[in-house]
Formats: sequence, C-alpha cells, structure tokens
Amino acid sequence: MYFKTIKIFFFICLLPSCLLFAQTSSEDLTITDIKFEGLKKTQASFLEQFIETTPGVECSEDQIQKDIQKLKNIAGIGNVKHRIQKGENQTILIFEIQEVKTLLPIVNFGGIKDNFWFQLGFLDFNWQGKGQFLSAHYQNNDQRHSGQIYFRVPFLKKSQWGYSVSISKWASREPLYFEEGVVNYDYDNNSIGATAIRRFGLQRSLEFGGTYFIEKYSKSTQQFLDNTPGPESLRQPKFLTKIEYNENFLDYHLFYLKGLEWRISLQDVYNTLDKSWFHSLQFQGRHFTRIGNRGNLATRLKLAISTNNETPFAPFVVDSHVNLRGVGNRIDRGTAQAVLNIEYRHGVYESSNWGAQLVAFSDIGTWRNPGGQLDDLIDPDQFRHFVGGGFRIIYQKIYGAVLRVDYGIDIYNPRQRGLVLGLGQYF
Repeated sequence: MYFKTIKIFFFICLLPSCLLFAQTSSEDLTITDIKFEGLKKTQASFLEQFIETTPGVECSEDQIQKDIQKLKNIAGIGNVKHRIQKGENQTILIFEIQEVKTLLPIVNFGGIKDNFWFQLGFLDFNWQGKGQFLSAHYQNNDQRHSGQIYFRVPFLKKSQWGYSVSISKWASREPLYFEEGVVNYDYDNNSIGATAIRRFGLQRSLEFGGTYFIEKYSKSTQQFLDNTPGPESLRQPKFLTKIEYNENFLDYHLFYLKGLEWRISLQDVYNTLDKSWFHSLQFQGRHFTRIGNRGNLATRLKLAISTNNETPFAPFVVDSHVNLRGVGNRIDRGTAQAVLNIEYRHGVYESSNWGAQLVAFSDIGTWRNPGGQLDDLIDPDQFRHFVGGGFRIIYQKIYGAVLRVDYGIDIYNPRQRGLVLGLGQYF
C-alpha cells in the first residue's frame, strides 16, 4: 500500500512535465514550400485558396489537420493525406490528394403512382478544375418536356466574388385545388436568371440577383370533374428578385457528414400584368452527427411563409420528392410550411470503391391553407407524418453518386404509402 501511494504521488508530480514534453515534442514547423500530389484535374491554384498554412510562417500539426479537412470538403476531393519532406534549408509540406470524378452523366429517375419521371444530361462539380459547377439536362415529367442549363462560378479568380447564370424550361401537370374539387393544369415556366455571389471567407456567402420568367397554366385534358372550375388558361410574365445568405460548416469524410449548414432567402416576385407583388421568406437548416464509426444522424428543418393569397396557385407543395416520402405527387399546396425530416443512416458496407447504407426516416410536415391563418400550422388535421426505411448504394469514385430507395407509410393512415426512387441523398 505504501509503495502504491508513492507511485501515485510521483505520477501526479511528473504529469505536468509529461504533458509539457508531449506539447514540445510536437513543435511548430516553419514550412518553406507547399506542394500538391495526385492532382489530375483540380488546379493547385484553386486548392491554395482553402488552406491557411503559409510558407515562411510557423504552423502546427493541428493547423495542417484543419487544412486537410477543408480540402476534403471540396467537391471532387475524396481523401487527403500529408507528409513533411525535409531537406537542406527547406521543409516542404506535401498534400497527397485523392481525386474523385466530378464529370458524370445525369441518369435520374423516380416514380410514384401514376407518374414515372426521368432526367438525362450531365453535370460537373469541378468544371475546368476550378470548383465551378456546370449542368445541362432534359427531364420528362408527367409526359411533359423540361430542361435546364446552369453555370455557377463561386470563386472568380482569387477574389471573394462569383456569379451564376441559368436558362430553364419547366413543364409539369399540376393539381390545383378548388372548392368543387381538383383541377389538373398543364404548367409551363420558362426563365432566364443571373446572380452575384459575395463570399465572406470559405463558409459564409451572400447571393443576390434576379430571374425573368413567364408562367403559363392551361387546363389539362385529363380531369376528375365534368365541369371544371377555374380559368381555361393563364399567362403571367413575372420578375423575381432574390437575396440569400448561407453558412456552411459541414465536414465530409467519404460519404459521412458532420456539422451544420443553413440558409435563409427572401424572394420578391413582381407580376408585370396586374402590377402585384408576391413575397416569400424561406429557411432551411441541415445538421449531421456522427454516431460511432458507421452511423450518421441527419436532420433537415424547413420553414417558409409567403404572401397569403387565397389562390389555388400557392407556392409550397406537399410532395414525395420534396418533403414527405410516400405522400404522393403534389397532393396539396399552402402559403406557409414547417417540415422536419430526420434520417438515421448506418453504413453496412465500405470499400475503396463502394459503400452501402441502411436508412430509417421520419418525415413530418404541416401547411397553412391559402387564405388561412397561421393557426393552420398547429392544426392536427394539417399534420402529415410518414415513417419508413430504405437503402443507399454509393459509388465513391464519383462525387455524389448515390442510388436512393425509400418506402414511406403514413402513421395516421397506413393505406397511404409509396416508394420513392432517386439519385443522391434525400437531403
């Protein structure tokens, strides 16, 4: 007992010295040069914007690890390691980069009852190796034709500015809700838009711009009612202005995520025909927590409110592909919404090329009826709650290559259910 007490005493006395030795043994380094190895497409000048380690300035191992995580968060970078190469009068920090493909075809599809849709095209998350985004696709939805070309430059040279431009045509069949019942309209939206991007460091940005678009509604030949209410057709040229603020503190490690990302946007739409204004405010936040080595708890919260016109053309939809898996295709609309999506993703297989996850989810949402009150959001009759499960097949050599299959069931009405297919994580 006596000798054990002496050992504990000496351990306590020597602990500060041991800690000091541990700290000094990992002394700071003065890096004379930084190099990137393994680059095939990404330009080194682009990656240099993301690291804080600077030649000629002392840096610690902690700082290098932070830079590694920043590099791993870039689209197109699969994994990053580092090594220190010391020579005569020089200390070189070498980042060993493992790139993944970012130019890939778009072969996207989904299906629920009475509506199978598909999308074909291509996209590149790292166009020209500078972190630019380019996409072009054709989509067939409800046997109607849509398409878009979108180009985004988040980093204009080495400045804190960027921009985006887009041109698109969207065509769908929209169920609109009147007192007499549901009326199907063929909806077309042709638009051209541009935004400016102002970055505040790597994790914060402000985006603002405008879009000119023309909306067209015409009654579909497929109807549920004999005498359908509502206009036969409607054409409305509009101009949209938008401002959006975003903060992104997500850390990526292969297909696992950790951290928080949120954005808030304000949109104003001016109708050039009747000189009316329409306003909407939307918030979306995503949070990811790592649970053990293979678990990922994912949460998404969406809150939105708009001008409360009593109209069947309300902006926020209830839809399997957007917010509630299993609910159906655009089954309802509202002028305010609150939606909470929770997923637990568990990795069941991992290799250098492939990964697989099992998923359990809960999707719950509520809407304000057009012309209604905010009390609608807490009305139990307005709540929809779907639970279910699915799986993900992930190809790790291509950025964002995830095959998603989910099946959801309404907990209040189990006869309401549906299968939802798609590419990419649901959120």
